[in-house]
Amino acid sequence: MDYRIILPPDNLRPFVKYFWVLESNTTTASTITFSPLADGCPGIMFQQPDKGSFYLEENKQLPGIFVYGQTVQPTKMYLNGKLHTVGICLQPNALQRVFGIDAHELTGSCVDLGLVQHKKEKHLQEQLMYAASIEEQINLIAASLLNAAERNHERHDTVSGFALTEILQGKGEVSFAVLQKQLQLSERTLERRFKQSIGISAKLFSRICRFQEALTQLRKNNYQKLSDIAYENGYADQSHFIRSFKEFTGVSPFDYRKQLSEIAENFPVIK
Repeated sequence: MDYRIILPPDNLRPFVKYFWVLESNTTTASTITFSPLADGCPGIMFQQPDKGSFYLEENKQLPGIFVYGQTVQPTKMYLNGKLHTVGICLQPNALQRVFGIDAHELTGSCVDLGLVQHKKEKHLQEQLMYAASIEEQINLIAASLLNAAERNHERHDTVSGFALTEILQGKGEVSFAVLQKQLQLSERTLERRFKQSIGISAKLFSRICRFQEALTQLRKNNYQKLSDIAYENGYADQSHFIRSFKEFTGVSPFDYRKQLSEIAENFPVIK
């Protein structure tokens, strides 16, 4: 499989972390099982419908282009056909800033992109179908997202934005007591506003950030013992790290290395 990451233009970086492309390098159709991981980001996926379709575990066929919210627990997706997929990894607060929606409404789920788009953008899927190349498809999606963001330019919660920046800069390690004092907000108010903007609580988001840091270290084989990963990423001990890792992947770190093949970032294939 061919996997590529494409960085967004400067005017889209407040809303898009990166675009990614995943294509089959064979002509044979097959069924592939993916296990998306919690990464703190919502996103969009477009699969060329004449090549194949994505399904959820309950055999529910997904739209050709869909938007998904925060992933918070292990899940599975199946592709029947051949991969011809464009993905957009959005910034954590992009659902509110781009589409003007309460991000929590999409946590752990996905919907047809057309349901959250402005009526002027609902022709996007048809345009994608007739695009001559992957690059043209990405340009069409980028233009649509920028138009949507401009329509919703006032939907930016600076309070949750500040909290988001603090958590990201600390790689999940942050004092919420200090954060609440800085923002002059109660814990309840901060959690409510963070959920509306990001889709999950600030504390869960910080745990996902810490998990992702540990996962990166595991991927790079940058450790001698699992306890090294645990202590370097703020876990109390190895057992706490393993328990957290299982929560977000469904398997232990050891089994993760054996069972999953990471052909795409945070979108591994189950062998």
